[in-house]
Amino acid sequence: MERLSNNYHVAMSTNGEPARPDGPPDSVAFLLAQLGAHATKLFAERVGELELTPAQAGLLRSVAGRPGRSQREVAAELGMPPSRFVPFADELEQRGLIERRKNPADRRLHALHLTDAGQSLLAGLREVGMAHEAQICADLSPGERGQLIGLLRRVADHQGLTPGVHPGYRSVRPDHAR
Repeated sequence: MERLSNNYHVAMSTNGEPARPDGPPDSVAFLLAQLGAHATKLFAERVGELELTPAQAGLLRSVAGRPGRSQREVAAELGMPPSRFVPFADELEQRGLIERRKNPADRRLHALHLTDAGQSLLAGLREVGMAHEAQICADLSPGERGQLIGLLRRVADHQGLTPGVHPGYRSVRPDHAR
């Protein structure tokens, strides 16, 4: 972006020329935002069929990936304050998808585990995830998909993002987890 007077910026196209004001934006940031919003909407629709929100799906995935961690550890990984995390996890526990067990090493802590019902739902969630990925990447060859993943991973790493954790958890409120 080129800086103009009065703090205005002009988007630059990929060849270094100013982007046409009457055409679509030709910037990585815009395309990532556009695709991210589109992919998020489609994913929410897909997991909605499993009666989950994307945030709940991510929590199930996190607990399954490393069972037995404390609520505080999972909340920290997701970037959620514990006060927001507890009611968020409560709903999944009430639905019989996760359970809290006393941590044998420290009985003050509750270790999170998926129940059998949670494991079963996670299997359906994996199928949804694979179908979602296939739809989003339908026009890419396997090599192009791998290249895109590598490039996006580098950008995410440079931005200091936690691998596998959506930054939206920081703003999840218990009343919006569903």
